[in-house]
Amino acid sequence: MTGWLAIAGLGPGAAALVTPEVTAALDDATAVLGYGPYVARVAPRPGLTLYPTDNRQELDRARHALDLAASGQRVVIVSSGDPGVFAMAAAVFEALETRPDLHGLDIRVLPGITAMLAAAAAAGAPLGHDFCAVNLSDNLKPWAVIEERLRLAVRADFALALYNPRSRARPDGFARVLDLFRGCCGDDRLMILARAVSTPDQAILTLPLSQVRPEMADMRTLVILANSQTRRVGRWIYAPRSMP
Repeated sequence: MTGWLAIAGLGPGAAALVTPEVTAALDDATAVLGYGPYVARVAPRPGLTLYPTDNRQELDRARHALDLAASGQRVVIVSSGDPGVFAMAAAVFEALETRPDLHGLDIRVLPGITAMLAAAAAAGAPLGHDFCAVNLSDNLKPWAVIEERLRLAVRADFALALYNPRSRARPDGFARVLDLFRGCCGDDRLMILARAVSTPDQAILTLPLSQVRPEMADMRTLVILANSQTRRVGRWIYAPRSMP
């Protein structure tokens, strides 16, 4: 097999946050696949075919990418952030399970800067101690599982990075999450709402839970619930490295 497949993270939005490794793979590619808005971040050029698809077609996209690479093409399948964080790397390997004939294919996972790391950097260092990440979309897992994981994470006093907090199809989920947090943490726990981080539309808002409203978040927002020890210093917030 002469083709290859790179599963690449485009970072949170700014071109400066795309790694040189990913840029080199895109420059050498003959095909780029991904969710439409992510593929739109790749400049067209002669010799490159772009394949934008709907966000709910992950497995179909992964199978198509594998087939193109097996046919000899140099393929990049793109995600925002990091491809291994709620993104396409897992989908590619799931598709690969049913294709033992392609297990020898040249596949590389090229990491990217995640939204939670870019958002944390913009706010200070709220992930400076132990933290975890939870996807609030219930498209691929039951809502009961999401709520149980949130309860356990808050009980353990993790800082929480929350992806996909609120969409038009899921307008009520984030309100339920805020109610859950207020019941577990109280109204004074800090929450960061980082929208369109690293882009010209970036907006970073840090508020106590009592002041957060569901409509403050959308699908371009990364939410961080601070742990109980998180403090403010000037305009920054941070989680101390040592805890009592």
